[in-house]
Amino acid sequence: MSAANGVIGEVDEALRELVRREAVPGSGAEVLLSAPDAEQVAGGAAAAVHLSLYDIREDLSKRRQGMINEFNADGAVTARHRPPRYVSLSYAVAVRAREPEEEHRLLGAILRVLLAHDTVPAGLLTGSLAELGLPVTITAACPPLAEPAVDFRPFVNVVVSAPITPRAPEPAAPPVRSPLGVRAEGL
Repeated sequence: MSAANGVIGEVDEALRELVRREAVPGSGAEVLLSAPDAEQVAGGAAAAVHLSLYDIREDLSKRRQGMINEFNADGAVTARHRPPRYVSLSYAVAVRAREPEEEHRLLGAILRVLLAHDTVPAGLLTGSLAELGLPVTITAACPPLAEPAVDFRPFVNVVVSAPITPRAPEPAAPPVRSPLGVRAEGL
């Protein structure tokens, strides 16, 4: 699996779990990675929260240049890698329920939880996001970067900025263990 596919799936699951645990526990609402379906809404299906990914962009404000060294226990450089890049994943978070009052109650609970977190809690991060140990930021209720197709339902716009390492570290040359010497022959 490529790093980009892994990061998207890892953010999907972290956001889904955050909403499931803190915004809608005990409500019976299902948390789905899709846009609301008109047939589901018309059919009076049970309440559901829809996390619909609608835009992916590089977060250029977090781009860094240069190389980062990795060291062994002796302090020798063992590898070098570029700093992580960051991608902004934009989600339209909409709710489908039988009654508009229920939709609004659930949207309010989701908004409260998302505004309470500047970052995804570390315990919800998996895979490459957990390994990197860098913050994965959340911005909620900001203007959308593009117009998501959410079937004219109210939604909370959420942007998650996640680090991604596009390439594996490059091994460093072994350290020099003997002093540099110059030999002059045939002068």
